Amino acid sequence: MKKSLYHIETEYLTIINQVEELDGELTPELEEQLTINQNELQSKSIAYLEFIGSKEALNIRVTDEIKRLQAIKKSNDNLVSNLKNRLLDAVKLYGDFTVGLTKFGTRKSSSIHVEDVNSLPKSLKVVKVTEEADKKAIKLVLQAGGSIEGCEIVQNINLKIN
Repeated sequence: MKKSLYHIETEYLTIINQVEELDGELTPELEEQLTINQNELQSKSIAYLEFIGSKEALNIRVTDEIKRLQAIKKSNDNLVSNLKNRLLDAVKLYGDFTVGLTKFGTRKSSSIHVEDVNSLPKSLKVVKVTEEADKKAIKLVLQAGGSIEGCEIVQNINLKIN
């Protein structure tokens, strides 16, 4: 039966507890269990490492594919925009026309252009505010021995694979 990393860890802790109950005496049976447990841990860790590597490689390929598809989309958007502008130029030059069941013409619309938002009265402006913590500045204050309520430097432990 294949064991998960969780089960290997649980068995290891059980063995360590048994050793502690025997005042640190390591019996041949416990030593054998520890050896088997270590071998299982190494085997499972290698399997995890291989799986992590394959998923990271897949993510790189997915990211590359996303970039490729975004480039195709941008190219298509530019082409569509250029073709629409050429059709608009043709309608402006020749007037409205029909091809088969499709009619080409123009319609009027309006939009608002504001040169300087700052010159508008407050009643005609919308203020959007977003606040974020300046984590770099907070870190500098805390590292210098300062205190900020609700802030602390948290030490993380990250996996390192060489």
